[in-house]
Order: sequence, then C-alpha cells, then structure tokens
Amino acid sequence: MKFVDSATIRIEAGKGGSGCLSFRREKYIPDGGPDGGDGGDGGSVFFCGQEGLNTLSEFRYKRLFRAKNGQPGSGRDKRGKSAVDLYVEIPLGTQIFDLETDELIGEITTQGQNLLVAKGGFHGLGNARFKSSINRAPRQTSPGTLGEVREIGLEMSVMADVGLLGMPNAGKSSLIRQISGARPKVADYPFTTLHPNLGVVKAGTQHFVMADIPGLIEKASEGAGLGFEFLKHLSRARALLHVVDILPADGSNPADNYLTIEQELAKFDEGLFQKPRILAINKVDLIAEEKREECTSQLLESIGYKGKSFNISALNGLGCKPLIYGLSELIEQVSNEE
Repeated sequence: MKFVDSATIRIEAGKGGSGCLSFRREKYIPDGGPDGGDGGDGGSVFFCGQEGLNTLSEFRYKRLFRAKNGQPGSGRDKRGKSAVDLYVEIPLGTQIFDLETDELIGEITTQGQNLLVAKGGFHGLGNARFKSSINRAPRQTSPGTLGEVREIGLEMSVMADVGLLGMPNAGKSSLIRQISGARPKVADYPFTTLHPNLGVVKAGTQHFVMADIPGLIEKASEGAGLGFEFLKHLSRARALLHVVDILPADGSNPADNYLTIEQELAKFDEGLFQKPRILAINKVDLIAEEKREECTSQLLESIGYKGKSFNISALNGLGCKPLIYGLSELIEQVSNEE
C-alpha cells in the first residue's frame, strides 16, 4: 500500500499558430500587397495553489494536462487567436520537479500562487511581416514554435500547525476525530491511515490545523513499514503531538514505543527532532481512576520526559479539552518566536 503524496504527470503547452500567406486582391486597389496575419500564441501551463486540497490523489487518474494551440493567422492582417492558459490546481506545500533534469522548478506555498511550468509556443509570422523595400511581395511565413513538454514530478508535504506522531494504533485517528471535524478511517488494526488527514481544531476564538499521518515503526527512517516518505510530512508542522498508548493491545511497552519514535525522528532529521512537542498519554480510561496518575507518572519518569503532557482518552474525549488549549498555547509561543 503506497501513500499518495507524490505523482508523476505530463505537461504539454500549446503550439503557436502558423503565420498566414495572403495577398490583397481587391477591385480598384491595383497595388495590393501581402496581408497575411500572424498566428496566435500557444497556451502556457501554470500550477495554482489551492488551500482546499490536501492530497495529490486526483493525479493518479489524470496524468496528462495539455494547453490548447494558438490559432493560425488569416488574410487582411488578421492575427490568430491566442490560446487560453491552462491553470492546474494543486495543494499548498507541493514541490514541482522536472523529472528529466531533476531540477526543482518551484514550490506552491500560498493560496492563489501561480507558477509557470510550461511556456506556450510563440506565434508564427504572416508574410506581411516580411515585406520590405526590396521584397514587396514576400511569400515567406514562419510556423509557430512548439510549446514546452515536460515530465513533472509532484511532491507534497502536509502543511499543518500540529503534526501527530506515534506508533500504529496509538489512537491518533481517533483523537483527530474527537477534537476536529476530520473523519479519518478508524479500525482496530495498524496502518488504517494511508493518507494525511487534516482537521481544524477550535480553541476558544483560535483555530489551528492538525495533521494525522500514518503510524511509524522502528526503522521507519530507513524505509521500514510505510517508510520514511511519511516522516517528511511532519517537517512543515510548527509543533508535534506525540501520542502514546498507555496499554498497547499488542502487549508492547509504552516507554519503549515512545523512545522508538523519538529515535526515528532523530535519525531522519535533526531539525524535525528538535521541534517543540507535547505528549498525550492515550487510553487512560482503561486504567482504574485511582491508579491513572501513578501509571502515567511512572511512564514519564521511565522515558525522562520533562515537557507538557496530558492524560486523555481519544475515544470518549477525556482530557481532550485541556490538551487542545495546551496545543494552542504552544503554537502561539512558536509563532511569536518565528
């Protein structure tokens, strides 16, 4: 199962219209001359940022994007109509590569940002353009040039304020369902999240975006499991929320699970590892209320965690409201430091 965060497409700009070969042939005008008009320019192809999109999945089904050709010129010095440029909407945070040269063409980061990726062909010249004092009846024209054709690679990193991380089945999808309007797939087995799920979380009058990505496993930074391609989706988040299952169904040690994820972050990218984070200890509702504090304190001590932590249940919402406000404060702090 491959997570669709990249796509390969073909971009074809339009060809320029040909110039026209024509001479004036009108009654009572004995000195008619060349009047062939130029062609129209071919359409160019632009990528346009659209904040309403959050995956590249549509490019799995449509891989060819072709702008129209310019129209040829005609007599009476009429220029052919230039083709309309083609605008292709892509998600914010998408990088565009030329696959033949491995060149990074650019990156779309803001709503409405336009990036030219294939220039349309230049219009051909009609024979009127070639008239001169020594050539009064030119029969020369030029064809329109071809538009650019490129094999394009698209690569998207999820843009979010908070990135969720944790082992598979730690409860990340349940949490984002609980505190936002996102509706990711939730099931009682690992790797149910195969696409990034973005949810808008409200904290009083403030809002922030949270991204749920597939769960990580040991050696994810080396491509194990769903691979390091998911780790890069955390790189744009301002802060991280590490979700730990206090009672893993597979019997694993929650402290070991926490340390495994932290080690994978450090191996993959030091900058990602240094991002500010909050720890959410999930599924505490499975522990008797009088023993919760003791169990969570033991976990924090065993992993040496000194930052902010919250005891929650993503299933029934226990402790989620304080967590939301804690994340909002952290984001505000990070924003002030930027």
